[in-house]
Amino acid sequence: MDSMTGSALGIVVGVDAHVDTHDAAVLDACGRLLGTRTFPADASGYRGLLSWVQRFGSIVALGVESTGSYAAGLVRHLRAHGLEVLEVNQPHPHARRRRGRSDPIDAELAARHVLAASSVAIAKDTSGIVEAIRQLRVARDGAVKARSAALNALTGLIVTAPEELRRQLLVRKTPRARATLCARFRPDQARLHEPVHAAKAALRSLARRVVELDAEIATLGRQLKQLVATAAPATTSRIAVSTGHAGTLLVTAGQNIERLKSEASFAALCGASPIPVSSGRTDRHRLNYGGDRDANRALHMIAVCRLRYCERTRAYAERRTAEGKTKAEIIRCLKRYIAREIYHALVADLLPPPSSSRHRDPIVSITRGAEPIGRVTST
Repeated sequence: MDSMTGSALGIVVGVDAHVDTHDAAVLDACGRLLGTRTFPADASGYRGLLSWVQRFGSIVALGVESTGSYAAGLVRHLRAHGLEVLEVNQPHPHARRRRGRSDPIDAELAARHVLAASSVAIAKDTSGIVEAIRQLRVARDGAVKARSAALNALTGLIVTAPEELRRQLLVRKTPRARATLCARFRPDQARLHEPVHAAKAALRSLARRVVELDAEIATLGRQLKQLVATAAPATTSRIAVSTGHAGTLLVTAGQNIERLKSEASFAALCGASPIPVSSGRTDRHRLNYGGDRDANRALHMIAVCRLRYCERTRAYAERRTAEGKTKAEIIRCLKRYIAREIYHALVADLLPPPSSSRHRDPIVSITRGAEPIGRVTST
């Protein structure tokens, strides 16, 4: 479906992305649908999509679904040509009930979201060191889950193993010590029909898997530590911000952190911003159940660690406790303040400092008057 009646004001493009194909829809400035077309999800398809879209006129904005997954390659191609890409949420169920669902319809709805400036955000940049950190984190997280599954299976087999084997293994008190012993088993391959030797073969296989995963996790951990230290030295210098926490928050913010308008946007992205639920004479807030839950957990663990080791944070907690706040409420407040601090540290790490403020501490200069939060100070 094509109509070459372009607009002098420019066009808006929507893309519905899938594994094998990308569907594009073009609207003019008045919201008229000019055309829809399907392209393969590969380099030739990216070139064809951009060439086809440019026939309608100058591109004002592109709204793309799944910019961090199915459309990641397309987003990199579009940005390489100097185009700004907006991430669009999937169509609301109400719209799908009214209009039905198809890939061209979803692409058109994405373009209309951009035209109405609703439910859109600047897509993450996946061409820098933060994307490298994300990829290594995915590999490490998968290895950690696989190791846990192997250790759980090992424990289950030990519980049901023949008595002489079970008694020998239960002398070791920890799963890791039992795995070390199981890795040294030598089952008789000719007697695997017997439960004792079959159990030894199974336990040896699981134990060796645990050992291999331990080595893989250690290697990925060293690689991540080096990359995170390079990408975020200011962030990792804050109290209780480990390599894992910094990596999580880096991935949540994205390489192009300037897409976040303020520290409040970052707090909302981490699910650490209170949501107003006031009405009439009721004035209160509730928890934010949205946002990146991994980032929210990282903020929570930083807050818990600071409550134990940071004098300023403990003093703050004591003052709020005297005011009648519960520990859970205090931690929620701390997570919001920590999100503010981490945001400005990430800005200092990911954005080049302006020449006029090259030697200023961004945390001190921007968060003056904020609640006391633990941080590293020079001696």
